[in-house]
Amino acid sequence: MLAPSANTLPQGHFLIEPYFYDVTTQGFYNAKGTRVSVPHENSFGSLTYALYGVANKLTVGVIPTFGYNEVSNSPSGAEIEAGDLTVQAQYRLHLFREESWIPTMSIAVQQTLPTGKYDQLGSRPGDGLGAGAFTTSPAFYSQTFFWFPNGRILRMRFNVAPSFSRSVSIQDVSVYGTSAGFRGHAKPGPAVFVDAAWEYSLTKHWVLALDATYRHQGNTPVSGYNIWDPAQPIRLNSGDTGAFGLAPAIEYNWNHNLGVLLGARVIPAGHNTAFTITPAVAVNFVH
Repeated sequence: MLAPSANTLPQGHFLIEPYFYDVTTQGFYNAKGTRVSVPHENSFGSLTYALYGVANKLTVGVIPTFGYNEVSNSPSGAEIEAGDLTVQAQYRLHLFREESWIPTMSIAVQQTLPTGKYDQLGSRPGDGLGAGAFTTSPAFYSQTFFWFPNGRILRMRFNVAPSFSRSVSIQDVSVYGTSAGFRGHAKPGPAVFVDAAWEYSLTKHWVLALDATYRHQGNTPVSGYNIWDPAQPIRLNSGDTGAFGLAPAIEYNWNHNLGVLLGARVIPAGHNTAFTITPAVAVNFVH
């Protein structure tokens, strides 16, 4: 559900895969190990992979996002809005063959563009759907296959994707926890995302899948001042975060062009990490 394929699209072919999800947020553990309750929040969203095979080894595409935040004890988002936009390119280094143990391998680069609203949120912090930062994420994707005695296939993927962000200029209420009158900057910390995924073909049409993930996000320092008290500097720190997650899913394919996936990602509460459950549905169309 979460691990992109290491294989690239054949030249002239395209893939459209929209995801629709609901991130339900509860509490987290602070630096002292104390569980902290947070307002119940539902972040409804969508992201769509729109990819095209420029050559047999090269796939390019875009990933637009949209969302709406619903918060229990404060104003929710005003409406469905666009989040950040990601563009990507993926180059295949090697293609798996049955007689070889070497997996399919690719390298990819994603560039996130800060198209989503992130500051000047006024009385609706729920309108914040972006990070405001240009973020670059080089990635390594791998995929291999195992055949069971019953003839069924287990496909395994292992992906690693670090990311690095530029600094962000902030005004007023923002997704970085600043308030009205704030002027300053934030520097999102570097992150790394690791995903090991398995897909087992039950039948020609039904597939079981499981992702096991880990994400580490470095500290994000925020510095600046308030225009109503400019002599008093403001310093905020998010602290490092580390989050393990599991995402079981089931997929049904009508044919080799069209399929649907239903699953849920679960991230337990951890250090500076909220407990979230994210049911999701995706439609996969390849032509």
